[in-house]
Amino acid sequence: MPFHEDELDVAEESHLRSLTAVEAEGDERAIEAALRPRSLDEVVGQTRVRDQLGLVLEAARRRGRAPDHVLLSGPPGLGKTTLSMIIAHEMNAALRLTSGPAITHAGDLAAILSGLNEGDVLFVDEIHRMSRPAEEMLYLAMEDFRVDVIIGKGPGATAIPLEIPPFTLVGATTRAGLLPGPLRDRFGFTAHLEFYEPADLDTIVHRSAGLLDVPLTPEGSAEIASRSRGTPRIANRLLRRVRDFAQVRADGIVTHAVAHAALDLYEVDELGLDRLDRAVVDALCRRFGGGPVGVSTLAVAVGEERETVEEVAEPFLVRMGFLARTPRGRIATPAAWAHLGLVPPPATVDAVDPTLFEE
Repeated sequence: MPFHEDELDVAEESHLRSLTAVEAEGDERAIEAALRPRSLDEVVGQTRVRDQLGLVLEAARRRGRAPDHVLLSGPPGLGKTTLSMIIAHEMNAALRLTSGPAITHAGDLAAILSGLNEGDVLFVDEIHRMSRPAEEMLYLAMEDFRVDVIIGKGPGATAIPLEIPPFTLVGATTRAGLLPGPLRDRFGFTAHLEFYEPADLDTIVHRSAGLLDVPLTPEGSAEIASRSRGTPRIANRLLRRVRDFAQVRADGIVTHAVAHAALDLYEVDELGLDRLDRAVVDALCRRFGGGPVGVSTLAVAVGEERETVEEVAEPFLVRMGFLARTPRGRIATPAAWAHLGLVPPPATVDAVDPTLFEE
């Protein structure tokens, strides 16, 4: 079921007071929400998307109309949900949240749409996982602001048109290629969020440290940012774990040495690889001689599900240049061998041919 923006009021309140009180209540959701920027001016990075979205919202405000539907794509943790909240905040509109997997029938979507008020923002996370009947209903809702509710079955079934007030749909997806063309074409503005640069992550870590009342040196912030895999969500999570380490095993100040020791303890190395990432690279190099090896076999070797390896570890390893996908399977690059302090066999070096990188 969708949630109204009023349920997130604790996030707004926590911006007006120290987060220590919120943390004392043990409300993890409130803490995460409180660290989110609340306006486009507070967003760090994603400059092009921020400027484009700002124009869309300002034009809609001047016309006195709901903004065009917005599609946000990109890897997890880059701010798609945050941007949906900002869109509602900038337009002074109510925000309703749901997800694609939760909409299994057209009736589920009809119930959500019928509860919208004029100008509301409906955020659908993982929109590519919505059921096909719901997708087809959404086409009409996005274009004509109405849905046809089918009453009865068989030849006697009748369609009752249900008018819905103008609203803005914000769809988020980590796999834009799985969206049907007709659905993708109905979005007036599409944006792809890119991974963040270390300098932007450094700024985000400093901002979050201020909200969390964490004493932080520039060197400590840079160390956390460099290991955050280009992802603000990971940067904030690492900051909180380093903060714990600093309070328990140091004097509470996050310096470079403290951040380095803490992240080593939590098995996050200098490049941001975690335990799973290193397990995949280690198995690929040591057990399978650099590959090629199928992802299912690789998953069994590291004791994880295939989906976990394919969707969590593999994208980052490919981006870092440690792993390549080939028609014959996954192979380790020379950079992966070097990261483990190993020398790749000659056959592995020869196998890493750019022509093999295409699926």
